[in-house]
Amino acid sequence: MGAEAKLAALGITVPEVVPPVAAYQPTARTGNLVFTAGQLPARDGEMIAVGKLGGEVSEEQGYECARQCALNALAAVKAEIGSLDDVKRVVKVVVFVASTPDFTGQPKVANGASELLGEVFGDAGKHARSAVGVAVLPLDVPVEVEITVEV
Repeated sequence: MGAEAKLAALGITVPEVVPPVAAYQPTARTGNLVFTAGQLPARDGEMIAVGKLGGEVSEEQGYECARQCALNALAAVKAEIGSLDDVKRVVKVVVFVASTPDFTGQPKVANGASELLGEVFGDAGKHARSAVGVAVLPLDVPVEVEITVEV
């Protein structure tokens, strides 16, 4: 089953590409690699959470934010290549987690992105990953995700 059919089977609709909030483009392609810009947890035109993990945002909310960010990244990839069925594999995922100094659950939050990509692409969704704690992210969101795919 291809990625597009898998998304449909999961009841997941790929959203429209979220417009950039600054001077950049949603994707950059070189050869057979597509890199996404950092994607924020926007759904239906609004951020689904703001604040920091370990503060006003729970680990479960952070997980959901990472999942939404990854879905938004897939939207950017789809707009670049036409169909997610053309993704050969997910190569790298970087998850930035705005968190309090004592929060250490960044990997669990990042699983929201990784697990979505695994659901959609199966073995081709297995990837290298970094989960990085940061002081603050744009628009005070708790999570930002970048992905790199091979097409």
